[in-house]
Amino acid sequence: MPSHAGSADLLLAAPPVRADGIALFLDMDGVLAPMAPTPDAVGPVARRTAALKAVEARLGGRVAIVSGRTILEIDRISDHALTSASGVHGLERRLKDGSIRRGEPDPGVARALAAFKAFAAERPGMIVEDKSVSAGLHYRQAPDQAAAARDLAHLLQAETGLSLQPGHMVLELKTPGADKGTAVTEFMQDDAFKGAIPVMLGDDLTDEYGFEAAAALGGYGVLVGPQRKTAARYRLDDVDAVLTWLEAVAEA
Repeated sequence: MPSHAGSADLLLAAPPVRADGIALFLDMDGVLAPMAPTPDAVGPVARRTAALKAVEARLGGRVAIVSGRTILEIDRISDHALTSASGVHGLERRLKDGSIRRGEPDPGVARALAAFKAFAAERPGMIVEDKSVSAGLHYRQAPDQAAAARDLAHLLQAETGLSLQPGHMVLELKTPGADKGTAVTEFMQDDAFKGAIPVMLGDDLTDEYGFEAAAALGGYGVLVGPQRKTAARYRLDDVDAVLTWLEAVAEA
């Protein structure tokens, strides 16, 4: 996991409203869309779609969604507002020309998926998500199963060598070798983003990789949600604040 460098005691200000020279990398859940009881409960919203299209036009295309969701899910929720996208924590990435680069699933993913399904079958409320290159176990609707779910995930990680990625009431075992930080770094090497100042917006621990990558490339992270220890330099309160900020950047 990333170091989460920074102080929880230092109150972070809102990010500057600027457009010239920046590139935006935006997480989905908790940033562009509110958290929901189930992954499928999140859908397109007209304001979000309009804000994404407007800010992409203002930045000359230098905007990408970087999410733990698959690109297919990113497109469904964003209503196909953007071309550039990275899904499954950097394991798949779609470039500006529409081509998709996707890693091969580790053989351990199938083992983890089967174990998660067996676990969920005996526990109402558990949701298993198959992302091909990773397997997710959601316990938002069964919070009393959190400890048992973590124990299972750690056991499977030790058995398979997969990377364990905790999130908001979800545990994901994924093919090693990529994260949101590598996604940001790779996008910044593409012609569409090269030379810009990277700005990563995220809300949970998976986004710390993106914050650190942005900072290493001369940019910064923006934490969305409550103040905590983070590598981000700025903060916004919630999804509504993010959309308001994006709309302001589009008009800057």
